[in-house]
Amino acid sequence: MAATLTVWKFSHANGADAAVDTLEDLQRRELITVQDGAVVSWPQGATKPKTRQLRSITGMGALGGAFWGLLFGILFFVPLIGAAIGAGVGALSGSLADVGIDDRFIEEVRDKLTPNTSALFVLTSDATLDRIHDAFHGQSAELVTTNLSHEQEAVLRDVFAD
Repeated sequence: MAATLTVWKFSHANGADAAVDTLEDLQRRELITVQDGAVVSWPQGATKPKTRQLRSITGMGALGGAFWGLLFGILFFVPLIGAAIGAGVGALSGSLADVGIDDRFIEEVRDKLTPNTSALFVLTSDATLDRIHDAFHGQSAELVTTNLSHEQEAVLRDVFAD
């Protein structure tokens, strides 16, 4: 089964943190396999969001910090360490399109994540979708998702795995 990159957007800055607990419970009950993930929290009044990788669920993670840094840099124009800025970012974002993260996805996520919101980004597989949907009930989450083919997942792992 191919991996799914899922983004759950929450209407408040700490919503994603609560969802991490739900995700941990789902993984503990073997209803989902979390390969990697990150949280974005954008408190009201902050000029940019705060990001952190989910090491508590994924250990080292399948993709590593370079992937999340690149993705969040493109999404929020956060300075990228070790990556070219400007024209190089355009080329890198084009590379993400090759692995299923296209301009439409980037624009949709960018438009939805604004001050006083948060998001949970997860790379998952082996999901029992109806049980997952039920587990997130009442958390006022909006789902934005893109499925990755096996080839796209392999490219992501080859490029970004630590």
